[in-house]
Amino acid sequence: MEGAADMNATTKVPAHLLPHRTPIELIVLARRGLAEARETESPAQRYAVAHLAALRAAAAVIAARALPAPARRRQITSVWVLLAMVAPEMSDWSSLFSSGAAKRSAAEAGIARVTAREADTLLLQAVHFTDEVQEALDLAIQPALAR
Repeated sequence: MEGAADMNATTKVPAHLLPHRTPIELIVLARRGLAEARETESPAQRYAVAHLAALRAAAAVIAARALPAPARRRQITSVWVLLAMVAPEMSDWSSLFSSGAAKRSAAEAGIARVTAREADTLLLQAVHFTDEVQEALDLAIQPALAR
């Protein structure tokens, strides 16, 4: 899931779909989410929080790489679709996390469809993905900020 594509390349994305935070802010939020997920006992909640952390890491890539473009607001596009557009080298991650969105929604709704093993696996994947994003965007954060 590591890519060799140019992380400085840009893709036009409808302006209303761009994150309203900077890449560093989004990575800090992702790291905080990962820390929260590690401390969460409920597998469903751990899964949901880890998935949201991965969403924030993906949003950091979109914030860093996408250029605003005018477009109709009716079109709904997921972060995972946008990630694959702006960072094709992260398409495997996009597919992986996109496939877990329904489980995250169920977990947030209190429907326990997630085992402890699935939650732990997703948390580990979210950590690796966030590490890859941070490295690809060359973002250094202070450990205190990630808490």
